[in-house]
Amino acid sequence: MHIYDVSVPIENGMPTWPGETPLDLERVEFISKGAHANVSKISSSVHLGTHVDAPIHFIEGGSGVEDLSLRSLNGRAYVVELPKAKVIDAETLEKANIPPRTKRVLFKTRNSKFWPRERTFREDFSAVDASGAAWLVQKNVVLVGIDYLSIAPFGKGLETHRILLGNDVVIIEGMDLSKVDQGRYMLHCLPVKLVGSDGAPSRAILIGV
Repeated sequence: MHIYDVSVPIENGMPTWPGETPLDLERVEFISKGAHANVSKISSSVHLGTHVDAPIHFIEGGSGVEDLSLRSLNGRAYVVELPKAKVIDAETLEKANIPPRTKRVLFKTRNSKFWPRERTFREDFSAVDASGAAWLVQKNVVLVGIDYLSIAPFGKGLETHRILLGNDVVIIEGMDLSKVDQGRYMLHCLPVKLVGSDGAPSRAILIGV
C-alpha cells in the first residue's frame, strides 16, 4: 500500500489568493528562553494551501465547513491528467475518458509543474469553467479537486463555484498532485472543523488501489 500526501506544506511565504490574509506562523514562547513549552500562533485566511470550500463561501445562507459530508470527502477517487488544458470545459471532460459512475474527480493539470514550488501567485492557472462544472453536476460527482488555489478561472470564479456548491459538490483546492499518476485511488480528506466557516485547511491523502 502506498500513501501519497497530496496536501501542500503550510509555511510562511507560501502563495495565497490576492487580497486574502497571508500566513503568519510565529513562535511566541520558547523553552530556550525559560518557558515551560514552545508555543506558536497562526494567522491566515481559511482558504490556505490545501483547503475545502463550503457552500457559504459563495451562497448566502449556505452551510459551513462543519456540515460538509464526510462520506463525500472520503472514498474512491479518480485522478485525471489534463496537462494541455488551460480551461477545463464540458467538451474537455467529455474527451477525458473519466470512468462511468466516478463520484470524486481530481484534476492534475499543468498547475502541478509550478505549484507548490513557486512562491508567488499565478493568475494563469488551469481551472474548470461553468460548462465543466455543469457537466460534473450532471454526472453526479460529489467531490472535485484541483492542483491550484481555485477550482474556477481567475477573475471568473462566481459561476463555477455557485454551480458546484449549490449542488452540494465538495471542492478541494490547492492539492499537490505532482507525484500522482492518472488512475483510481482512495481519497481521505479531513478539513479542520471550523464552525460556520466558508473554508478550512485540510490534510488530504491518496492511497493506491
